[in-house]
Amino acid sequence: MTSSAVPDITLNNGVTIPQLGFGTWEVKPAETVETVAAALEVGYRHIDTAQMYGNEREVGEAVRRSGIPREEIFVTSKLNNNSHRPEDVARTFQGTLEALDLGHLDLFLIHWPLPTIDVDYVDTWKAMTELLGTGQVRAVGVSNFQAAHLDRLAAASDVVPAVNQIEVHPFLTQDALRAYDAEHGIATEAWSPLASGQVAEDDTIRAVAEELGRTAAQVGLRWALQRGDIVFPRSVRRERIEENYALFDFELSEEQVQRIAGLNRDERTGPDPDTFDWIPS
Repeated sequence: MTSSAVPDITLNNGVTIPQLGFGTWEVKPAETVETVAAALEVGYRHIDTAQMYGNEREVGEAVRRSGIPREEIFVTSKLNNNSHRPEDVARTFQGTLEALDLGHLDLFLIHWPLPTIDVDYVDTWKAMTELLGTGQVRAVGVSNFQAAHLDRLAAASDVVPAVNQIEVHPFLTQDALRAYDAEHGIATEAWSPLASGQVAEDDTIRAVAEELGRTAAQVGLRWALQRGDIVFPRSVRRERIEENYALFDFELSEEQVQRIAGLNRDERTGPDPDTFDWIPS
């Protein structure tokens, strides 16, 4: 397989990112090299990791071992919740660069806004934007930011986040926040696009999958892609890695897209960004 079928999304600073990526959340470090290597063999050229995941070193090893030119692979990582103090941002970013050992990072995100802690995420964001001048990261953005959080960044900084990575799936369509992102030139990345497996169990999505001769997971991912979101499903099973990549030889009709969107019930599988305040020790 090759990655030629995967479209690119152009971010607000001109950097391009493959719309389909491979996620590594909850992939154990001992499994990461083999799993990411399999994804790269299948054709993925966009890998998403985070300081919090504990597998940056292994992600970097898999990319280096692949033999694929560095410039052909887009790598994202995220700032850990215990590094929001502005003086910690550059230091922990250097730790990410050293762990990955890939020369540079393509995208670095604030993982959570943590609006209830005593460090203001606006100050964290200003420190993030300073990384752009180092030449070691191509774009910076945020994850799990609500519109109100983004408004505060806009009032304090001229740098617009390139990306907002948020939970999006058929049961949490996030239409208002996605519209906000689009209006402000921020690309939306959808984490948990399969709603922790719930998509594959839904009768409506299964019916659409039967109509198309595809799997329910493929339909859920294709729905996200056709709405314009960037997605990065995760699996440690080779057959699922291949299945989740095979999304570009079929399309959902507008009626099917709307039928799936009608499943929205504003139901999260993860924390609420307005109240989440967990900081690792």
